[in-house]
Amino acid sequence: MDYKNITIAGSGVLGYQVAFQVATHGFKVTVYDINDDVLEKAKQKFDVLSAAYKEDLGTTDEELAKTFENLSYTSNLEEAMKDADLMIESVPENPEIKTEFYTKLGKVSPEKTIFATNSSTMIPSQFAEATGRPEKFLALHFANSIWKNNTAEIMGHAGTDPKVFDDVVEFAKAIGMLALPLTKEQPGYIINSILVPFFNSATDLLINGVADPHTIDKTWMKATGSPNGPFAMLDVVGLTTMYNVTQMAAQKTKDPLKIKKAQYIKENFIDQNKLGVSTGEGFYKYPNPAYKDEDFLK
Repeated sequence: MDYKNITIAGSGVLGYQVAFQVATHGFKVTVYDINDDVLEKAKQKFDVLSAAYKEDLGTTDEELAKTFENLSYTSNLEEAMKDADLMIESVPENPEIKTEFYTKLGKVSPEKTIFATNSSTMIPSQFAEATGRPEKFLALHFANSIWKNNTAEIMGHAGTDPKVFDDVVEFAKAIGMLALPLTKEQPGYIINSILVPFFNSATDLLINGVADPHTIDKTWMKATGSPNGPFAMLDVVGLTTMYNVTQMAAQKTKDPLKIKKAQYIKENFIDQNKLGVSTGEGFYKYPNPAYKDEDFLK
């Protein structure tokens, strides 16, 4: 593995975290997004992330200064890719958007560049041909709050070059991740194959009028000893991701409950910009959500 220059495409919920984590480990990182306004928001999020690294990891001011030196920004895709050894994609969980992105990406990227998708629900073979370099394409999936929940699931497709796969496993280790190689394509990888049904069960209870979000979270927290429940976790993941996944499932299955759930999330959260922790409100209000109150379980 001889990667030096890493491009992160998409600075949303996970993209900006990946960029910062990679930069803290000494790699030169170019953050690409669709316009300069979005990139300015990413810069603000990096300031917040700095405080988290200090508190949770004991990162020093000197180390953070080097991290910021390793970060650069552009809304020009060709500029972003001009010397990239590895590109990690974190664009929205929409197959049409991803396919269009990879079609453009393949045309402006150097031959050497490895492409990795951070898709949480889709598999590499869906986009391999669109990349124009299927042998250099695979998935590299991170968990939220990656500086603490430092897992990296690596999943190739049938046409992925084994050396590319092994190099990305080594890269994951080099940026402080627990590398988790998968030997077969699986939508949702390991973590989301477990987590998505968990979220679906919780939201089904809500949509069917069985209980409200706080009661459902209290039940899970008290019964299992978990520090938070499914709706608190959804606020961290982001309601946009939950909506995209639910909407795709609704369109595919025509299931009335999934359609109702997608509509509920859209009307009560997406349309009101209540997207979770990132906007200060989702199922809870931040920075002091009710589930962290010492009386929440009383």
